[in-house]
Formats: sequence, C-alpha cells, structure tokens
Amino acid sequence: MARFSDEMLSRAEELVALYPDPRSATIPLCHLAQEQDGYVTNEAMAHIAELVGSTAAEVQGTASFYDMLKLEPVGRYVIGVCTNIACMLRGAYELLEDAEEILDLPVGATTQDRLFTLEEVECIAHCDQAPAAQVNYRYFGPLDRQSFESLVSKLRNGELNEEVPPHGTLIRIRRQAPAVIPMEEIDRNRAGEAE
Repeated sequence: MARFSDEMLSRAEELVALYPDPRSATIPLCHLAQEQDGYVTNEAMAHIAELVGSTAAEVQGTASFYDMLKLEPVGRYVIGVCTNIACMLRGAYELLEDAEEILDLPVGATTQDRLFTLEEVECIAHCDQAPAAQVNYRYFGPLDRQSFESLVSKLRNGELNEEVPPHGTLIRIRRQAPAVIPMEEIDRNRAGEAE
C-alpha cells in the first residue's frame, strides 16, 4: 500500500484530532500504518508527515527508534522469545534454539510463506511465566519445545485468530475522541476550582 486507505485515513484524522499538537500523533499514526500494511512503508511515512506537519525524515527517525514499529516487511506473526534473566535462567536460550529449528529459520528472519518472523527480545514483563514469548505482543508461557510447537501449530491453523490478530493490530477496541475541553477549564480544574 502506498498511503492510508480511505478507512485508515478517516481513522488517522480522528487520531490527529486527539492531540493539541498534530505532531504528537506521529507514533499512533505509525501504528495505524503498520496495522494497514504489516510494517511502516516509506509512502506511509510521507503521508504521516503530511498529516502532522513534519517531514518524512522526522517520521522515519521516530519510527526507527521503536522496536514495535517495523520498517521492513515481517510475517503475519512476529514471535519474540524473551532471553532476559528470568527467562534465561529457566531455559530461554534452549527455547530460542528450538524455535529456530521448529520454524526452520534464524533469529531475525521470516519464513518463506511470510507467516512467521522470529526475534530475540529483552524483558517482556512476563517473568512469572518464564521462559516466555510474545506473538504480536500477546504473551505465552511458560514454554518448552513441545508447547512452542503446539503454539506454532495453532497459529498456523488459525486456532488463535481471536486471541492473536495479524502483526500490526495493537488494539481491537478503538479509542474515541473526547469532546474538546477548553484550556481555561483544565486550568481551573487543576487549580481546584472545578465548576
């Protein structure tokens, strides 16, 4: 896709309206672009720049900073195996090796069918379920070779479609723009002078 589709453009404009400074919508718009195409395309960055009044280079600088935003195509499912201390102590490196073998690809690569991308990630804050992984930022654990194989099989067969949307979809319930509250009212509320 080159730019936002009509539906996504409408959602993009709603997002921009949530912020007093349109540039503040850059990250949410990058997520929206990623939801549309699976990653943030160069064309999407140019479109985002137009919407927020910045340059494509500024949008790329922002998008390239965050690990959750992908600037290259990835699989439908991005699997991140945590190798931080809690997971490491419970077998994360063995799990990562098993994942490479099961998916038949090295860390950082995508399967030829574009279904899976495998990543090694730092702490995903699921330490009580170590070793853990995330699939499109949904958490699974504790995992071993057998449960990882089962997870991959369920993803491949569509059994987890309700739980794990395609990569790029962060939320399923859309945030609605609130009524605009005048700054004077906000200032009064902060000062304890609520109406």
